[in-house]
Amino acid sequence: MDEAAVDKSGKPTEDQYIKDITVCLRNNEQGTHKIFFFKSSILKEKSKFFAEQLLSPNTGSCIELHCSLVDYDHYVHLLSHLHLPASSLVDSWKSVNSALGVLQVAVSLQCEEIAKTCVDYLEAVPWENNEEEEILRIVPKLGHVVALPILARLKPLDPNSTKNVFLAAVRYAMSISTPCPPFGDEIRISAQEQIEYMLGEDEDTPLVIADDEVKSEIRKGLSQMFSMFQKELASLLSHPPDFSLENSENSILHNLSGLEWLCNLLPKMNLMGDFVSKWVDLSSSILNMVEHPKLESVMFSLKFKLIEITAKVLDAVGYGNVILPSSCRMQLLKTWLPYIQKMKPVLDSVGDEETGFPFRMDEDLCQGIQGAIVSVIVALPSNDQANILADWMESEQLGFPDLTEAFEIWCYRTKSSKRRLVEGLEAVSSGSVSSELSS
Repeated sequence: MDEAAVDKSGKPTEDQYIKDITVCLRNNEQGTHKIFFFKSSILKEKSKFFAEQLLSPNTGSCIELHCSLVDYDHYVHLLSHLHLPASSLVDSWKSVNSALGVLQVAVSLQCEEIAKTCVDYLEAVPWENNEEEEILRIVPKLGHVVALPILARLKPLDPNSTKNVFLAAVRYAMSISTPCPPFGDEIRISAQEQIEYMLGEDEDTPLVIADDEVKSEIRKGLSQMFSMFQKELASLLSHPPDFSLENSENSILHNLSGLEWLCNLLPKMNLMGDFVSKWVDLSSSILNMVEHPKLESVMFSLKFKLIEITAKVLDAVGYGNVILPSSCRMQLLKTWLPYIQKMKPVLDSVGDEETGFPFRMDEDLCQGIQGAIVSVIVALPSNDQANILADWMESEQLGFPDLTEAFEIWCYRTKSSKRRLVEGLEAVSSGSVSSELSS
């Protein structure tokens, strides 16, 4: 062997002459080796593997270990610390990678004391994502006793514990209090994101099932949020003329953002119908307040947000995700269609005058609203369709929404219906004449 490849750091010192066993660690991939000197009593005490080796009659004063290049440093680390007491070992693990590597060696050499200190370290310290993946890949192969404490943080929770966390997050995410400095709304937004993740319908199993208790909590929060929204909106009209609306506007928008978030969440729990029903019931009251002369030329952010939420409601109703009686669908259209027709040019006009005005109705929003309204109209009884279309054609805002498609469908159905009626009457008349002739 090339002498330059031999690590001489293990050369015996004066103290090492009383050590009677040599352990030679060889890495054949690089052709290197490292020598360690031990008292046989230490090896027997610290490692069942070495204890068995020393009992073998074929073992002399040197025990050879062979390892791969990947594991070489971990073997060196373990053998260098084998003589230390357990109390000194935990502090010697400087990283998750180091402790995980030494743990594999300790399990292989049956060094129970060192293995335990590695387990204690890995169980206590935080892991990066890549470290967690490596732990999940390696640790389960090391046996139940080793894996259980390390993987405790990753084991599935019982359903009740998971639901308790979920409900706590729901209560916070639906809280009607204003954001607390210095965090602003960040914590509530984070809670909302995690709730959506826990209910996720991707390839993973949802963490929470929307049972009766969960739905009851959601409905309770929904009622509180609508109640607070109405209360705050009504308070705008009670303030004196010189009152600044900015703080009230921020508070209302805070509440509306929560309602908009619920529009994304509730379909995952089959509760969008609750939201839509409340929105239909309150729409007239909401618009009576929003269209008050006092608010005519202010709070465009509020008016824009109301249109965005109404778009989601129209979408849910128009495409059959929420089933409502025809009278409720008619009420929804009669309430919001004139308002949307009126506000679109108003928002465009303000946007033309103010650079960077953020509350224009963009093309995606307009197309979404138009498509949903057409779908709602063509599913109404014919007389209701006629009333809506007549109002639309008599309005000053024929351009948006463009209900030409709904009008064409109504015309075709009406003509077809009349033709069927005439054909039916002719058939009845022909039948009567035939009867008279035969008699």
